Parts: sequence; C-alpha cells; structure tokens
Amino acid sequence: MAIAAYEAALASLRALDVVYACACTRATFAAWAKEHGRDWRGPGCPSACREQALPEGPDVSLRVALGEGTEPFDDLRLGRQTGDPAANGDLVVRDRERNWSYAFAVVVDDLRQAVDLVVRGEDLLDETARQIRLGRLLGRETPPTYLHHPLIRKPSGAKLSKSDHDTGVRDLRAAGRSANDVREQAARLGWLPPGWPR
Repeated sequence: MAIAAYEAALASLRALDVVYACACTRATFAAWAKEHGRDWRGPGCPSACREQALPEGPDVSLRVALGEGTEPFDDLRLGRQTGDPAANGDLVVRDRERNWSYAFAVVVDDLRQAVDLVVRGEDLLDETARQIRLGRLLGRETPPTYLHHPLIRKPSGAKLSKSDHDTGVRDLRAAGRSANDVREQAARLGWLPPGWPR
C-alpha cells in the first residue's frame, strides 16, 4: 500500500515537471566541495543534471526540484524558524538502487495518514523546510506542527541509536514500564515543555 502511495506521489510531482534524473553521488558532492572550498549550496546539483535531461535508469537517482525561497514554520519548542528547502541541493526521492528516500517517504506517509504533529530530534530541524516544501508540491496546504527536542545522549555523549541496539520503547514496555511512564520519561529526557506528553 505504501509503495502505491509513493508511486502516486511521484506521478503527481512528474505532472508538475519537477522530477529529474541525477547522476550525482555523494562523491560528486564531495569532489565539488573540495574543488570550491565549500559545500554545495542551493537548488540543483553539482552536475546540473536537470538541465542535461538525463534518461532514467539504474545508475541515476530521482530528484525533485524544490525551487528557491524559504519556508517559515513555528516549532513548539524553538519558536519561529525559517529554512531554505534547497539549501543542500534538490531532494532525492528515489536512489540509484530504486529505494525511496526517508525524506520523501515521511512526507507522503504523514500526508496520507493526516499526521498533524511531528515530534523528533533537533538533528532533523534542517530537514523541516524541505519537507514542508515537498508537502506543498504534493498538495498539503497546512504543514504539520513540529517540535524538535534535544537529542537524548548516552553518558559517552553519543546519541541513542537503534542501530547501536540502545534501549527502545519495546524494551522499556517489556520491562514493565507503563505507556504513560515511557512518555513521561521521553518528555523529561527530551526537555519538552511543561504539560507534555499531552
């Protein structure tokens, strides 16, 4: 079902003529940065792939041209924010292995599930403007409300990570913690405002 939703969203973006094939890789961006002494900034990609009208195939990713300008939004914890959706280049929606990108999938999923509140770590704050812009291109007039909390870290200073097999919600629940206890602990560790969780 999700795959059909992603395909439908991609088709609607194609209808807007904002989807293009891109041969750039991380190495392309790194080489551009080394040559120019700074990271790539702004719409597009280092190889100007949209202008080349590359054919789609197994060795290219698909990007969405997000356009110029900024997207303002209010964060429940951090206040008014403004971001550039294309600050680091246009958004990859499907990689060269034909995997949907997280940034694309989360916007489509939130839209189809009518998610109106997104609570996540502040390491994703810079992604918000591009996700709002993508949502607008997909017809979402009002973006979700966002709350970006500080990262919860281990004593070493590293952030908690599922990939490192750090304790997760399932582990806490299996150990007998109630759902409310888990929410309260998460709110406390994430420095959420008074009254959270709601």
